[in-house]
Parts: sequence; C-alpha cells; structure tokens
Amino acid sequence: AVFSVTPAVSHTRLTHNSLLSDICPQFLCVCKTRFLVLPQIQVIEDDRVNKSSEPFTTGVKGQAPPLVTTNFQVKDQGNASPRFIRCTAYNMPCTADMAKQSQVPLAAVIKPLAMLPPDETPPYIVDHGDGGPIRCNRCKAYMCPYMQFIEGGRRFQCGFCSCVTEVPPHYFQHLDHTGKRVDCYDRPELSQGSYEFVATVDYCKNNKLPQPPSFIFFIDVSYNAVKSGMVNIVCQELKTLLDYLPRENPEADSVVRVGFVTYNKVLHFYNVKSSLAQPQMMVVSDVSDMFLPLLDGFLVGVNDSRMVIESLLDQIPEMFADTRETETVFGPVIQAGLEALKAADCAGKLFVFHSTLPIAEAPGKLKNREDKKLVGTDKEKSLFQPQSGFYSNLSKECVAQGCCVDLFLFPNQYVDVATLGVVPVSTGGSVYKYTYFQAETDRERFLNDLRRDVQKPMGFDAVMRVRTSTGIRATDFFGSFFMSNTTDVELAGLDCDKTVTVEFRHDDKLSEDTGALMQCAVLYTSCSGQRRLRVHNMAVNCCSQLADLYRNCETDTIINFFSKYAYRSILNTPTKTVRDTMVNQCAQILACYRKNCASPSSAGQLILPECMKLLPVYLNCVLKSDVLQPGADISLDDRAYLRQLLSCMDVSESHIFFYPRLLPLVRGPLDGGSLPMAVRNSEERLSKGGVYLLETGLHLFLWVGANAQQDVWVCCYLLNVCVVFQTSLPELDNPFSQRLREIIDSFRSQRSRYMKLMVVKQEDKAELIFKHFLCEDKSTSGGASYVDFLCHMHKEIRQLLS
Repeated sequence: AVFSVTPAVSHTRLTHNSLLSDICPQFLCVCKTRFLVLPQIQVIEDDRVNKSSEPFTTGVKGQAPPLVTTNFQVKDQGNASPRFIRCTAYNMPCTADMAKQSQVPLAAVIKPLAMLPPDETPPYIVDHGDGGPIRCNRCKAYMCPYMQFIEGGRRFQCGFCSCVTEVPPHYFQHLDHTGKRVDCYDRPELSQGSYEFVATVDYCKNNKLPQPPSFIFFIDVSYNAVKSGMVNIVCQELKTLLDYLPRENPEADSVVRVGFVTYNKVLHFYNVKSSLAQPQMMVVSDVSDMFLPLLDGFLVGVNDSRMVIESLLDQIPEMFADTRETETVFGPVIQAGLEALKAADCAGKLFVFHSTLPIAEAPGKLKNREDKKLVGTDKEKSLFQPQSGFYSNLSKECVAQGCCVDLFLFPNQYVDVATLGVVPVSTGGSVYKYTYFQAETDRERFLNDLRRDVQKPMGFDAVMRVRTSTGIRATDFFGSFFMSNTTDVELAGLDCDKTVTVEFRHDDKLSEDTGALMQCAVLYTSCSGQRRLRVHNMAVNCCSQLADLYRNCETDTIINFFSKYAYRSILNTPTKTVRDTMVNQCAQILACYRKNCASPSSAGQLILPECMKLLPVYLNCVLKSDVLQPGADISLDDRAYLRQLLSCMDVSESHIFFYPRLLPLVRGPLDGGSLPMAVRNSEERLSKGGVYLLETGLHLFLWVGANAQQDVWVCCYLLNVCVVFQTSLPELDNPFSQRLREIIDSFRSQRSRYMKLMVVKQEDKAELIFKHFLCEDKSTSGGASYVDFLCHMHKEIRQLLS
C-alpha cells in the first residue's frame, strides 16, 4: 500500500487493493497493517517550517492563513487577523448550486475580543466625537477599507450594498491620483481590518451612558461545599484576587464594584459598606419570591471597603464550619444577582460556586434524571435538554440586563449540568467543573481558572451583528449567546476566549471580480464603563470552478464547524444519526473533489484534496469524542459539560481537543532548548524506554515507559515524580527539569483552562485514561481506528461515485 502527493493536480493519493479487500475480508485486515496513512504531524511541521519565519500579511484577499499550530506574526493590512476570524473557505463558490454540489460548509469562526501576542498591535480606538461612526445609509455597514470614495471624496459607495452615501463635512478629505483618500493610512477604519469606535450616547440603552460593571460572588456554603475545602479556598483567594479586577489602564484602580452572597437553601446577603466596623448579614429565607434586602452597602468599591470585605471573607468559613445543611437552591441565586444589577442600573458578572443538585423547594428546583439506559436510544437527546423552561426564561432576563453568569461546579454526584449550564451558556458565560474536588490535588487548577476568569479582558451588555455583501447572508450562529431575532447575537458578557461561529448561505450569485465581504460589528461596554464598537472586516475571493474552492479551504476551521453543528444537533437528533450525517457529508465533499477536480485514477485509490488531506483523521476524532461516542466511564454530566464547552471554542482549542499533542521527551532536545517534534497519536508510537507528554487542552499527561528507569536521568528525576508527586513536578536544579516545566507552563499559557498534570506509569491502572486520548487507535467505546475509518470513508466515496 502506498500514498503519494502529485503536485500537478494538488491532491494526496492513498492506495490499497480494493478489489481483493472487497472479496476477501482477511486480506483487508492484512492490508490495513501496511496502509501508509497520512502523516498528520508532518503536515503540521511543514506548515510551521514554511510559514513561521515571515509575517502573515492580511492584505491579500482570499489567502488562507497558516495553521493554528504554527507560531506566526500577523500584520493587519485591511483584513482581520486570523486570530479574530478564520474561515472554512477563502474562495467562496459563486452560486448556491456549486456550494450544494461540493458540500463544503461556508462559515467563519469569529473571536471578537481575542488577545494578541505582545509583538502585534491591538485594534486602534477611533473617536469621531458626537457625530459617531460613519455608516452606510442603507445597510448600516461601518466605514471600512472596502468603501469606495467617489466624486472627489464627497461621497462613498458601500462595498456591501453599493448604496452611495454623502460624506459628512467634518470627515471630508481629498483623493489622490489612485482614488484613495490622502489620509487613508492615517485612519485605521480606512486601512485596517480591525479597529474600534467610541460609541455615542445613541448606542446606549435608553440613550443613557452606562455605569461601570459589577462583579457579585455567590458562595455555596452547604455541607459538601464546606467539607471539600472549597469555601475556605474561595474566601482566602478572593482577598488577593480583588486587587486584580479588570481595568483599562494597568496603573489605575479598577472601577468594578463587588458584592458577596452565601447560600444553601436560603440566601445570606452582606452589607460591606466602608463605614461599618464589621460586615452585616441579611437572610432571605423566602426564596420563592426573591428580592434584594439592601441597596446601600451591597455593591461597593474594593479600595473603599477593603477592611470590611476582608473581615467578611475571614468570617464566612468560620460561620458555616459546622453546618449540616445539605440542600441548595440555584434559581433564586441567579435571580438575586439579576435583581442587584437592576437596582444598581448596571451590567455585570455573577460568579457562582456551586456543589450539588438544587433539590430544595424553590424556583428552578431539579430532580435527579440520570438514566444511562437512555444512552444510545432515541430518547438520549432528552438528557442534553434542560428539565424545564425556567432557566431559559431566566436567561432571557439576564441578557436584557447585561447579567453574565460564570458557574464553578464542585459535584460529587449528578448535578444536571445540561440544565444548570443553560444560564451561563445563554449569557456568554462559562462553566467550570471539578468533579470530586479535593483541596490538596485540585486547588491549583481551580485557583488558576478563577484568577484568569476574574482578570481576563471582557465586554458587557454586548450585541453582535454580521453584515455581508450582496449574494450571501449569515443564516446560523453557534456559541454562548442569546438571540431574540434572526440577526442580532446578544451577549450579556463577551470575554477574550469566546467565539461565535457563523454559517453563510447564498441568496444570489456572487461575482469573481468583486468577491465577497463580511463585517462583524460588536457593540459592548468596556470594563471602564465606556460604550464601544469593535469592527472586524474580511474579504474573500469567489470562484466558478470547484478546483479553486478546494484549493483554499481550512480543514481545522471546517472541523470546528462540523463539531459544533454535530454537538448542537444531538439536542434534537439521535446520536447515531448525527454521526452518520457527518460521515456522509465528508464523503460527499471528497467524492465531489474526486469526480470534478482530480485526474483519472484507479478505483482503489483514495484521493484527497491537498488542503483537506487531514479531514478524515480529524473527522474520526470528532466521531469518537465522548459526546458522540460515549464510553462506559463518562458520566452524563461530563458529556453535557463537554458539549457546552465546545460551543464557544476557537479553532486552536478545538484542534487540540480532538487531536491531542503527543511529545516524546528526549533529553538532548530538551536540554538544548528546542521543542521536540510531536509523534502520531497512537500507542504504537510509544516506546517502553521513553517518556511522553500528552496535551489535550483540558489535561496534561506525563507517560513514563516501563523501561524508562534504566536511564540514569529518568531514575533520578521522573521515577521520584511517579512515586511522590502525582499531579505536579518538583523544581529540581537540572536543565531537563527546568526545560520540562517551561514546556508545561507554555502549554498552559496557550489554553483558556488550566490543565492539570497527571503522571502515568506504563501498565498502571491510570494508563487507561491516558490511552483514551490516543485518538488514532480504536477506542473501547467502539470508535474506529484511523486506518479503519480511512477504509470506511473510501467505501462511502466509491458508493457515491458508482
């Protein structure tokens, strides 16, 4: 069996003796062992070598960016950076029929507030004064590099709808000999792909400038929460963390106000007014009709009330140390935060630290509906749906107020994440889960997640709209948000990690000459209370030939879209049907390419487009994921949690989530400072004498081979780790130890969640968990190996072509 790349037709060719495999299954088994599958690692390394040395300039329309695994610099020259927007295809088909024929999804993964590396300039802030941003009169698109100035600069023609609009006198400027304004490169909105406008009062609710946001901390003080150590850890950490609330100017104090509530089956509000000697508690026991028992002294500035706040945080663990209350509420907790923000007339975020299923008599009370017998049946979809409409209605109220919810869960048993996660997911918030939380082993992960969550840049009370040029329109959206209509994405909170994925469809023909345009505009309130508009623009080419479409696709983004579509579909469709649909669409994509773009070849060859040669391996990883192919060990809560988590993942995180990175830790390269080249994600790549680091995006595993102790440096270092340090590494004074910790710190800094380290020795029981993430191998839950899936995909394609 062989594969070869033929540059002339730009595709990858895989061959096996299909005729004999059809006749003789035994031969197929032999053939699979010799099937030379595509080297996924080599594709990543080639892209890194070829595209990391020179900056990626966004001025070339329709140019696909480097892979998300490549470390590259971006120079904004009129299109948004791929850190803000990544497209599934950078050459869009001109007609709906062509798009339907290819089955390639047309979508963009947008991360509006993405953090940029230090060597890249953040979007410039443009202030047009009381007049506000310049916009098209018809479609309301904002001024951008695609507007064409005419009549000596007195008017501009919109690149999206072609409407001609008068240029306001204060914005007029003469044109040069090429038709560009002479101040083009002095104005970010005329030369950059991404920038921000300072919004005027017209963009504010009720034409009133917003108040700075507030953060409210709700701490579960029931028996389980106190016993696990969570309450004490949270209270101690908040005393330090309140100094790091988000702010625009690092030198200035944060204007974010804070409030504190503890709860079990009743709620305890605290007055921390600066004039008090000690905090005051007010208990609301009638949780059926939640109200705010105090206004003055609940939401305060940290610096003003520091002494009272610290006294409260010291007292809370002591007050509830001997509690025997096991029941909790959850709905009234969200209602209380909502009422507080309404009373303060501001947006904000609720940090909820919760431990158990809310079974206390109260609005939003839940029952235990965990039933693994439904897994694999047509009723399985009900497990991913909320128990009632209560939390969906509550989410709508939260979004209207700009109340974002972040939920930190510490469950020892079923808590119905599918229902509890509705409010965080709908408000642009996040869910964090620490099953069987133990202070000794989970403290580090929890505290790092909490610190990052409190400090990270974010906007509040946001509305996002995506405009497109004539011929296409945004038709579907995926992510953590709420939509009351078909065009506006509403986010009570939008942080630097969240993405919104947008699918496009044709409503007319597109032109190869003009291409297609999209503009994402996000109106939000900054952490300083200023109303702003962040704008991202993207221009792609259009094509009338299928070969051009397949030449400029981005596989990682396609997989990101496919997975989000699939994970949402299981709410209403049996899981098996979802998997079959994904396989069929992938087969259609590849069959269309083979039929219309590839040179004639033997039926026994699997022909893959050059830019999609990793599509089968990544798709198989999605199909084998715990959400779509659950194993016996994964709980219903974990499946719901992963489904919600993926909904707002960017392309970089979904890539590592589905295809983890496996690094061999060789002493020489580590000591030399370079990162070792990863190996394919398969057990056959592991050496008994080796040590490997596996990164999944949520976990880190250090795998130590059975014979690794024969090496002196492993004996002195890693063997001790396995015996003494199960979840962290000692700081030893040798180059290998230092470099390994640098690599782990680097990996963690690239992810939005802190990855806990687990050290695994070969043949230990814990190795089963490690092997679960070796995604090229056959899984215990029935998922196919990469080679098996390639053969299956080949068969599906041949059936479509026959």
